Amino acid sequence: MLARHNSVWLVPRQGVPARASVVGVLDQTTYAQLRDGLLEFAVDSADGVLIDVERLELRDRALVRVFTLVALRVRDWPAVPFALVTGRPDQRAVLVGSGVPVYPDAAAARAALPSPARRRASRVLDRLPRTSARARGFVRAICAEWMVPELVEDAELVATELVENTLRHTGSAPHLALELRRGTLSVEVSDESTRPAVLREALNLAEAGLGLRMVTKVAKRWGSSRSRSGGKTVWALLAR
Repeated sequence: MLARHNSVWLVPRQGVPARASVVGVLDQTTYAQLRDGLLEFAVDSADGVLIDVERLELRDRALVRVFTLVALRVRDWPAVPFALVTGRPDQRAVLVGSGVPVYPDAAAARAALPSPARRRASRVLDRLPRTSARARGFVRAICAEWMVPELVEDAELVATELVENTLRHTGSAPHLALELRRGTLSVEVSDESTRPAVLREALNLAEAGLGLRMVTKVAKRWGSSRSRSGGKTVWALLAR
């Protein structure tokens, strides 16, 4: 007799902020699946994330920490509000201790969530010999427009390293994006590869592929996040 495995699904719904419903069972076998699905969903959500959990069965109350973890992860990047929605009092009694805002319906959540003030600019870069130089020129122009000259040098370094990583390790055209929120500048490069960006160990500092070490030295925080499109975004945060 085959063992029965539980499942959990994330079903996107129309609306702003980005909305999705979680359907299925949350237990030890589905915890990682739900965590990864929520993080991927949040990557493409610019104005906030509302997750309806009314159709989710909570087998283990301790596992609601998955929502706490996701909320903490998306707080830094993509720096969007994250909240839960359920009309069930029994669920709200369990979720209220998670540290994540819980609302009875989507209308109440939208009314309560803050609208993040942000400025965003992006450009798709062709795979050309001077792609990195074009990336630096784009960064300089945007930082001048947003009046953050103190971040230009570090932002250029980060953009160069992330773009060159994409050119070196994928066949994608780098998608470079800058975003300014509450005094923090994010530098992001997206590509179509699902392979995460990782730090490499080596004794030869001139060896290709060690650019992320430079990023870690200047960035407040960095990460590699998968997106719903199937690719990934590598990002770094620079504080004013």
